[in-house]
Amino acid sequence: MSMKEALAPNLPYLRRYGRALTGSQERGDSCVRATLSALLSGEQVLGEGVPSRVGLYRAFQDMWSEGENDGHDATTDVKTARPEGLLKAVDAPKRAALLLTSVEAFSLEEAAYILRQTPPQVETSILEAQEVIDRLLVSRVLIIEDEPIIALDLENLLLELGHKVVAKAATRDEAVAMARAERPGLVLADINLGEGGSGIDAVSEILSSFDIPVIFVTAYPEKLLTGERPEPAYLIAKPFLPETIQATVGQALFFHPQRDKAA
Repeated sequence: MSMKEALAPNLPYLRRYGRALTGSQERGDSCVRATLSALLSGEQVLGEGVPSRVGLYRAFQDMWSEGENDGHDATTDVKTARPEGLLKAVDAPKRAALLLTSVEAFSLEEAAYILRQTPPQVETSILEAQEVIDRLLVSRVLIIEDEPIIALDLENLLLELGHKVVAKAATRDEAVAMARAERPGLVLADINLGEGGSGIDAVSEILSSFDIPVIFVTAYPEKLLTGERPEPAYLIAKPFLPETIQATVGQALFFHPQRDKAA
């Protein structure tokens, strides 16, 4: 099996990680492409004795960190809208540790290898990042989901994290109407609403009226992570874990300084 064939199944999920880490499809996908190019050309190599997925993420992390050192900090776009204390408390390496373990499901040891840290350092970063995000980044949330049990699960998780769920919608039309009435600061949207229409269409209409972060929830994330068209920066796979919701919501709010305008 060639390196390209070995890495291909992991690329959709690396795109998800890159987008969440940088807060941008464009920046995340650009770093993924640069990483793959460096690996295929031999400029970077996968680590010896580690799974290809772990080696791929480490190569991406090295590439991204090098970009930061060159002055292309992923948080540049939000620095003018974020208190300096918040940026220092949840700097990029801490958020990376949180995403690698909570969203990408790496173990502490694997995340430590990817980040070139020790497991205790990674664990400390996770705790510090999550504490600050949970305390300072809260919002009013609209849930777009046609399955009542899943909608209730999402609502309970968000309430536990300190957010306020202002509305739940099961159809495209309901979602648009509730968004305009409640002006939420965050949207969690299923993609397929069954007979109620498309969650993507609902979100497109909502975003035409005002600017808020959106997290899509789907059972088939790889179908939306091809890198070939405009796609969501934040994507959660079903079935989801509470820590995945927690980490992704935190990233979306961190990178969206205008959230208060919609709330």
